[in-house]
Amino acid sequence: MKKEEVQKLADMARIDITDTESASLAEDITAIIGYVSEIDHITSETGVVKKVGAVHNIMREDESPHEAGIYTDDLLDSAAGREGQYIKVKKILGE
Repeated sequence: MKKEEVQKLADMARIDITDTESASLAEDITAIIGYVSEIDHITSETGVVKKVGAVHNIMREDESPHEAGIYTDDLLDSAAGREGQYIKVKKILGE
């Protein structure tokens, strides 16, 4: 991975990094991808894939465990800002 690609990723994530940091991260990411590729190669070469067991979902019946709205006021009162029945937060996205 090139340091320019790391810088582009950092810009998209709104993270400020220096040229030195982007070069270092490029090396680290390349090493990590290489390691993952090596594991994939070993797995496909040996055919050994570890399975943990049966996979299944544990679902419960859809029921109301308590009266609706019983905790609403307590939760809204503990928020930093409140507007009616909503938590008021600072705007983070542009127009």
